Order: sequence, then C-alpha cells, then structure tokens
Amino acid sequence: MIVAKFGGSSLAEASQFKKVKDIVKSDNRRKFIIPSAPGKRNSKDHKVTDLLYMCYQLASHGLNFDEVFKIIHNRFLEITKDLNLTLDIEAELKEIKNRIKDGASRDYTASRGEYLSGLILANYLDYEFMDAKDLIIFDHRNIFDTESTEVKVRDILKDLPHGIIPGFYGANEVGEIITFSRGGSDITGSIIANGVKATLYENWTDVSGFLVADPHIVKDPKPMDMVTYKELRELSYMGAPVLHEEAIFPVRKYGIPINIKNTNSPEDKGTMIVDDLTPVKSKGITGISGKKDFTVINVEKTLMTLEKDFFRKLISVFETNDISIEHMPSSIDSVSVVVPTSEVSMKLKKVIEEIRIFCNPDNIEALPNMALIAVVGRGMIRTKGISAKIFTALAKADINTRMIIQGSSELNIIAGVENYDFEKAIEAIYEEFEEKSKGGL
Repeated sequence: MIVAKFGGSSLAEASQFKKVKDIVKSDNRRKFIIPSAPGKRNSKDHKVTDLLYMCYQLASHGLNFDEVFKIIHNRFLEITKDLNLTLDIEAELKEIKNRIKDGASRDYTASRGEYLSGLILANYLDYEFMDAKDLIIFDHRNIFDTESTEVKVRDILKDLPHGIIPGFYGANEVGEIITFSRGGSDITGSIIANGVKATLYENWTDVSGFLVADPHIVKDPKPMDMVTYKELRELSYMGAPVLHEEAIFPVRKYGIPINIKNTNSPEDKGTMIVDDLTPVKSKGITGISGKKDFTVINVEKTLMTLEKDFFRKLISVFETNDISIEHMPSSIDSVSVVVPTSEVSMKLKKVIEEIRIFCNPDNIEALPNMALIAVVGRGMIRTKGISAKIFTALAKADINTRMIIQGSSELNIIAGVENYDFEKAIEAIYEEFEEKSKGGL
C-alpha cells in the first residue's frame, strides 16, 4: 500500500490535477492521497494559503477582505470548471467566506485551501473524501496526539479502498480546527502512512528528489539516490531545503521509506529516504548544507575542567537570556559557544558580562559573521580520507577554517568559515568529492 502526498505546485492548476490523476491511477497500490493547497502557478502568483492568511488578517481587524477572497474564489472555480466537475465549489466557498466574516479562527481559515483541494481531487478521482478533522487529533492543549490519531486512522481507514485526506490540519477535542506549522501537509501524509502501515510514503513535489548541494551555489549538483532519516535530519537542521522535518518521525517508527518524486517528471527515480539500518552503499558523502550568521563566543580558563559546575554556569547564562546554543566544541582550557547572531546580537555585551561574573574566565572573545558547513554521510564512518578531502579542498580554495566540529556518531563534519567564504567553501568541497568520485559522490 502506498500513501501519496502532493504539494502545492502539484495542484496549482487544472493541468497539474490531471498529472496527479495520471500518477495515482498508474499504480493501484496508491490508496490514500494527501493534497496541499494550490501553490504558485508562476513567480508572480500567490499561494492560496498566503491569501487565506491575508483574509484572516483583514477580517480580524474589521476590514473588508472581499477583493482578496475573490482571487481565491476564482482560482478554485477555474480549476473546477477546467476539470469539468459536478462539484458545487461555489457553495463551499460561500460558506467559508461567511465563517471568516463571522470570526473564524486563523487555523480554520488557513486550512481551507487543503480542504477545497481535497474536495476537488476526491470528486475528480471518484475517491471518498475524508475530512482530516475526523482523523488527525490534537489534545486540549492543541498539541498533536500521536496515539489517539494512530488508533483513529487505523480504525476509520482500514476498510476504505481509496481516500483523499487534506493535509496540514486536524481538530482538537471540541472540534476546533488546528493546523500544523507551514509545510504541514508533509506531516499529515506521514501520519496517514504510519496509521495504515503503508509500505511506501510518496511525497510528490516539483523537484526530482534532493540534491547533494544547493543549486543556487553549485551548478547542476547531483541528486541523492538515497538518504537515511538521520542524514536527512542533519541536512535539514543545517539549512537544506527538504521536506518538513517533523514528517520523518511518524514513518520512522515503522521504518516506512519516503520517496521524494517530481509530479512533472514522474519517470525520474527521485530520492529514497530509508531506515537508518539500511546498508550503506556509498563510502563517500551524502550531502552538503550550511547556514550563515553565527557568533562564536570563545571562553578561556586554565583548569576549567576541574570546576565541576563550570559548564552548568556557562550554559545558564545563555538559557536565562533565551539564546539557543548550536554547538559547544571545547579543549582542555577553552570552550567555544556557537549561537545564532540574530539571537545574541542585541544581548552580546550583557552575555559577556554575565560570563565574566559567573565563570570568572581568563579571556572572552566574540567572533561574529561565522558560517557553518555540514558535510553529511553515513559512508564517512570508518572511511579513511574524508576529513583530508574536506580540508584540502578548503585550503586549495584559500579558505581559512576557523572551527572543526565532529560528533561521536561520525555522521557529519562541520567546518566553520567566515560568512564571505560560505558559497566558495561549499563549491570547493563539492568539486573535491565530485572529482575524486569519478561519476558519483
């Protein structure tokens, strides 16, 4: 059994719905389909969800939102007409508009793009429509209830031959619509795949899988054939544009693979996201990603490791100032605290002063404008020469490596460089591995 989620670009207009139908009907194992709200048709277009948020904002301030809602109305009407459907979409749109006028919640308003996409796709495919509010359960605190949802999905869908379940939202105990964060249709698809114990979760989008590096930095980077859950988490954390990171957890529980596919090129293999226990095929790297704008606060103190409460006091300074710590590489007499510049810039003097008071260091130095580059891959484990390749590539490109971080899992190596060297560093590392791999990373 396959659960397939189609993103906003896959449902942006009637021609895209036709592609989705061809894909779904080409394999009868695709039983449950999760649609997103229509996305952009071109660079000047608007996502339906963005327009719905705008409607809510205007309505919540007592302002007229007719003009914005008219765009949404015409968009869905055009799709329905172009597909020659019998669905009375205008009645649905009228009810939604009235509820927004009457003070409907932000979550209800935002969820209606997926809801309407689901109605249209169900009518077009002649599949049963299952409202996500009856399947995806949030508790009284509006926190997703994993166990109740799993039971609900299993019991309701077990005898259903085919179904359409809108992404992005569910409902709490009193029936109020609650949404996930943006991109949450990925999560819905994963939850449904978990509940029905699918053999595969397909995530259809407008790219043929994940790329080894950012195509805005590296020209024509190779696609990833396979990536594990853990590798994906590392790449996502470091800024790689991948599916919603929370979408990994439900399928990970039962080892259900995710296949990232391209609606516009369904014949492409795409990227397979697999269980962490799947044997490693490559002895190279899986991907390269990174983020700019970190500040590194270096704290030096002789014999600091003999002070049993030193690290607790140091970390408490950042905690009380509500600053996230990204990494903490250390040596015998120094520790570097890596934090997002956006979180520390307005508090830097205060943080440094508090470290002086609580930790009594010999020296403190703040280094802004740092970038972190993560080279990720299970194939790196016990493979000789990976680190040498990375830092040789940086040296050849005349890039100064300011920091090196590697966890005990050996899943990734992180290099710290100046912001202005960020793009050049990623290019250099990619080219080093591409050249040495002779046809594949």
